[in-house]
Amino acid sequence: MRNTKVAVDVWDIWIRLFHWGLVAAVLISFYTTKTSGMPFLFPIDVHAQAGYLVLGLLVFRLIWGLLGSVYARFSSFLYSPSQTAAYSKALLQRQTSAYASHNPLGGWMVVIMLLSLGFQAVSGLFLSDDIFFQGPLYGLFGQDISGQLRTLHSLNSDLLLILIGLHLVAVAMHRLLGERLLAAMLSGTKHFFQPPIDARNEPLTSSTLHLRAIGAILIAAGVVLWLWF
Repeated sequence: MRNTKVAVDVWDIWIRLFHWGLVAAVLISFYTTKTSGMPFLFPIDVHAQAGYLVLGLLVFRLIWGLLGSVYARFSSFLYSPSQTAAYSKALLQRQTSAYASHNPLGGWMVVIMLLSLGFQAVSGLFLSDDIFFQGPLYGLFGQDISGQLRTLHSLNSDLLLILIGLHLVAVAMHRLLGERLLAAMLSGTKHFFQPPIDARNEPLTSSTLHLRAIGAILIAAGVVLWLWF
């Protein structure tokens, strides 16, 4: 007798657009600092603009994490320290349960990565290369603070590379265990042989979610446009 898979719609279109938009903006951001920046004429300007997009995307994600669809909300994948420790123990014993959204460790990894990205984007607003670029908030707290933020901006860049590496390793490990996260982030749907332990119904109507998404997008776009111009 064949096992029947259970399909669960986990990641809505807005989360998927956020995710891949963030991937593109972060790739451009790293490319314009770690290489010559070709074919961009002024790589530092493109780097700053990518940072503005990252910040706008994070503003959207913060709003959507509070008011969005059920699996997009932080409350659906952030667990207490005791629950996270219990999951970690079960993971070492290879006795974990299936989760529709992020598992306890994955949920906290998402938060850490978002915080690191947020610091990187915000700190960049206070920086200047003393030649071509000056952040919109450069000099607001004085040269000493800007210098310290420059150092932290550089260190956090290395931390982000580590976090992204860990994220990719986790995706690969889940694929080896039969969970196709990459395909799910494209389609929005995950498949299970039994209902996940965090399965839940969407309490909001599609029209309500669309209105909230439009509001979140407008706020995020306003932030980006204010920084850009």
